[in-house]
Amino acid sequence: MLAGACALAAMSSPAASYPDKPVRMIMPNAAGAATDTIARIFASKLSEVMGQQFIIDNRPGAGGIIAVETVVKATPDGYTLLQCGVSQAISPALRRKLPYDSGRDLARIAQYGAVSNVLVTHASVPARTLAEFVKYAKQYPGKMRYASPGIGFTPHLTMELFKSVAGIDLLHVPYKSSSQGIADVLGGQVHTMFNNLPSQLPNIKTGKVRAIAVTSLQRSTQLPDVPTIAESGYPGFEVTVWYGLCAPVKTPKDVLAKIEAGVAKAIAAPDLRQRFADQGVEPKNVAGAAFDAFYKTELARWAKVVKDAGITAE
Repeated sequence: MLAGACALAAMSSPAASYPDKPVRMIMPNAAGAATDTIARIFASKLSEVMGQQFIIDNRPGAGGIIAVETVVKATPDGYTLLQCGVSQAISPALRRKLPYDSGRDLARIAQYGAVSNVLVTHASVPARTLAEFVKYAKQYPGKMRYASPGIGFTPHLTMELFKSVAGIDLLHVPYKSSSQGIADVLGGQVHTMFNNLPSQLPNIKTGKVRAIAVTSLQRSTQLPDVPTIAESGYPGFEVTVWYGLCAPVKTPKDVLAKIEAGVAKAIAAPDLRQRFADQGVEPKNVAGAAFDAFYKTELARWAKVVKDAGITAE
């Protein structure tokens, strides 16, 4: 009788057969963006280790609000997940009336990767080091133009954070996409920008832009000759664009645990780690309570940057 009861309990557990159908990973970004590419690499490996398809479902728009709201309102059964990231830690500081509370309405499963931003300049900027960049900016306060993919995105906030610690004044030129900003840096219409490393790697390696510094604490394996901002006179300066999986907060804990185990297995796979390295992505496995604590730290950090810079969403 006891064995029978245990068998019935196992059969009734939501995780016993999970996943037994495809899982949607809702993506706040458009198809083809660097974040989308990284998520698709990860979803492919997760599909392999979990034995079911994890399918990217792009829901761009409204600064990620559409995607997050889709997940928050979904059935909490583990079959609708959010490709969550740093934007969910930034949005509360920019938008006071979100249709959800990401801290309350989402369960953070695991962070699986991170990339640094890289500061690049057009060849017309006579700076090859961060010290020279800061010196040049101070010679021409408010004259140097920097691009970003829009107000509140990490390239914008990274520059605002660096401006504050370096004591420089640059003119912000926001674009509707990263590709538009990159194009105008290449053309010399703007002088500089921070950008996610995977987006700029081809331009850096072909010499179309000059890489000045990266925002991770350690140098990138893709750009070993490019110093970090932290080692260039600003100790502790670090910005990473991180990627993770979140779910509706009422998703059963045993289902979340099964996904967390799948993420750990995927991240440990040598082929995934190599594909991530090729994209300039650092593999991560920060799960459960540790991921939740990291998220809360990010919330506080970006709230301060937004407040200090007086940034408001358009």
